Amino acid sequence: MNSRVSHIVVVDDEHDVRAVLTDALRQIGYTVTPASTGKEMYEAGDVDLAVIDLRLNNEDGLQLARQLRASSDVPIMMLTGKGDETDRIIGLEVAADDYMMKPFNLREFTARINALLRRSQSGSATRLPVETNETVYQFGDWTLYLSRRLLQHANGHTPELTYGEFSLLEAFISSPQRVLTREHLMERTHGYDSDSLDRTIDVLVVRLRRKIESNPRIPTLIKTARGLGYCFDATVSKLVQQAH
Repeated sequence: MNSRVSHIVVVDDEHDVRAVLTDALRQIGYTVTPASTGKEMYEAGDVDLAVIDLRLNNEDGLQLARQLRASSDVPIMMLTGKGDETDRIIGLEVAADDYMMKPFNLREFTARINALLRRSQSGSATRLPVETNETVYQFGDWTLYLSRRLLQHANGHTPELTYGEFSLLEAFISSPQRVLTREHLMERTHGYDSDSLDRTIDVLVVRLRRKIESNPRIPTLIKTARGLGYCFDATVSKLVQQAH
């Protein structure tokens, strides 16, 4: 059994915020490196998760997240301020797996961190080669290899999906042509309930549409059920491939 303690880096230029988050995460058993700049973030070395504030002094937290995502698949939690409109966050194509708006409840913050790490560790485990049958889902021009967490288009294109995007797609293909509420999708993708104002699922939907829809502005796969949630409007076939 792997008992290694997860290492988290917290990037925020506000000392008090950095100290509170660092203390909260250390209290539940994580190794935490506080950082106030991107340079300090990279000096933290190998981490299992990064918490990054969107607005840093003289730096763009979003750009830091994109740079980190380009070189690593570790989960990223973005922190945003009151002045950052949620719809604008959606339009930023955030490279993160989750985000929270300040001020927030520390218990919810740590619950989300726990959920991100669980999904990350589970995803790493499924990428290991195993001698078993593989479950394969097909919809439209796409094929999803579940155990390898690989999505492939008929033309050979294989888009990179973050943990959140993959979990969302998995939730959709498990219940095709059914309206799924945001609360249900939040539970399936993040492992916790959310309030009606939480737009995390909307962010993930926008990003997933950009990767699997031929025209994200006129989606044919992930359709919005106004006032309710979303519906995966596709016929899904489930296959089991024999291991070689």
